Amino acid sequence: MRTNPNINCIALSATLSLLFLFAGCTKKETQLHATIDTSMGPIVVRLLDKDAPKTVENFVALADGSKLLAEGEDASTAKPFYDGLTFHRVIPDFMIQGGDPAGNGSGGPGYTFEDETYTEGEPLTGEIADQDRAEFVFEQWIVPHLREHRGESPIEFIAKLFGEMQQAQGFDPMYDVTVEELAEALEKEQPIVGRGELINSVDYGTLCMANAGPNTNGSQFFIVTKDGGTPWLNGKHTVFGTVISGMDVAEAISQVPTKAQNMPVEPVIINSIRVNEVKVVVEEKDEEETKS
Repeated sequence: MRTNPNINCIALSATLSLLFLFAGCTKKETQLHATIDTSMGPIVVRLLDKDAPKTVENFVALADGSKLLAEGEDASTAKPFYDGLTFHRVIPDFMIQGGDPAGNGSGGPGYTFEDETYTEGEPLTGEIADQDRAEFVFEQWIVPHLREHRGESPIEFIAKLFGEMQQAQGFDPMYDVTVEELAEALEKEQPIVGRGELINSVDYGTLCMANAGPNTNGSQFFIVTKDGGTPWLNGKHTVFGTVISGMDVAEAISQVPTKAQNMPVEPVIINSIRVNEVKVVVEEKDEEETKS
């Protein structure tokens, strides 16, 4: 039977149109995926290296051991930092925390680094006239200074201000102080840059840095298991990953029996953390959707 060539041409045209349509809606991108192999099963996380590049770089370098290599040491001698550590703190309907070489929440890799929670804002100047600004300046400048001097500032101006804040039990004494006065007292040569936009919220299934206050990140991390996330932690912890498989494992870990300080009775071991580059097909967002 003879086929109609016009029908074949129409069918071919329709097929090509569909191929071009789908090609325009999707694209391939390279993602970093970390497999956290635990004694209760694997958890796979997509690392958000564009949102938190320093944090992801630190995590990856600790995971493969290259971060702690001494100068001149061969990479073949690197010992993966996380292998054999535990989830030392687990709380049902909240989170599971691990990555501490001391195993009790007090340890780290021997250094700290800054948060990646907000985009960069504008330099702050003038009076510290409201609580948000006072709290930010306090966290960024005064807290590290007090930590360095074990809570006792050798600078009379700062010691007096901190004493007044303790007495007032709040930030009110800072409201009449200017950023310039604090910069002079603390000998700060660079301006303090305010917060911009929140980069990521601390949602269910996110991988976040644990810390002891602003800009004290090291090796400890936690995975949020609370349905609806923990919005009260937004901006206080760097979000650097999101779980793409294994949340059932994370939730099971959060439910294990615990003793003092929410430590599991039976250790939950991090057998290893391995990071791989993975090429995935993702949907491209429409221009209008990107703007909204």
